[in-house]
Amino acid sequence: MIHLPDTLWPPTITSLPVRGREQHFPVRRVYCVGRNYVDHIREMKEASERDPPFFFQKPSDAIVRHGSKLPYPQNTSDFQYEVELVLAVGREGADVQPSDALGFVFGYAVGIDLTRRDLQKACREHGLPWEAGKSFDHSAPCSEIVASEQLGHPDGGELSLDVNGMRRQHGNFNQMIWKVPEIVSKLSSQYRLHPGDLIFTGTPAGVGAVQRGDGLHAAIAGIGELSVFIC
Repeated sequence: MIHLPDTLWPPTITSLPVRGREQHFPVRRVYCVGRNYVDHIREMKEASERDPPFFFQKPSDAIVRHGSKLPYPQNTSDFQYEVELVLAVGREGADVQPSDALGFVFGYAVGIDLTRRDLQKACREHGLPWEAGKSFDHSAPCSEIVASEQLGHPDGGELSLDVNGMRRQHGNFNQMIWKVPEIVSKLSSQYRLHPGDLIFTGTPAGVGAVQRGDGLHAAIAGIGELSVFIC
């Protein structure tokens, strides 16, 4: 007979701190937008520059917080970073119109979409889902959330990512092909949104590989910072 470990009870809920509040944001689902910056599409040598947005998911327990030490993942020799604006959903709804979409955004955060690029490319070449390259343990570092009631709904802000103090990515989320209202609307046409959902919105150019011992520091002006260490 298999005895389940006592650590399963009570169930663990993944959550993120909210700036200025004692409450934490309980993470329900993690959605990610693919190919949402033209310069990243070009560096990855992918075809169309304005295909309809598509979405993939990461498990909620892939979320890791600022300051975490992350193990280099299994089964890859090309482990890459992607800095991203993250949306935190605060209302339930489906088929949301773009004009109403910002009313569903509870807040904003800084995220890093960690990717086993070699596995992602192999999946793409064989027409397979991206889970092997995207949806693994510790693959979604995320900063604290800044509530929109405090921040507003910015339509742009500089993004950057440094590796060991060297700038590797730099852009502005006003360069996104699909803007925040369009992302929320398109996603809600495929899935019913719920409070607790996170949406990683895509990355600009400059992605690259990291190794054990590397420190990553991501930032979005006006929103926050996020640091993790690969061990």
